[in-house]
Amino acid sequence: MKRQNKIIDQGFIEIPTFLFKDRKVAVLEALVEYLKDHKNLSYHEIAMLLNRNDRTIWTAYNRAKKKRKK
Repeated sequence: MKRQNKIIDQGFIEIPTFLFKDRKVAVLEALVEYLKDHKNLSYHEIAMLLNRNDRTIWTAYNRAKKKRKK
């Protein structure tokens, strides 16, 4: 967990732009999915980075996963 805190403490994370190419998912959904799956951040950590509520992040992640299944 200390590694994850270092990512947040640094204040920046590089996000590849190809994430937003898939128009099936919203921008927030794609971003949250990337941070959760590839950067291994928790919902709370993502919420802190994006200045959003934890429940909003959870909802965005689950919507992205459902849309990708179709």
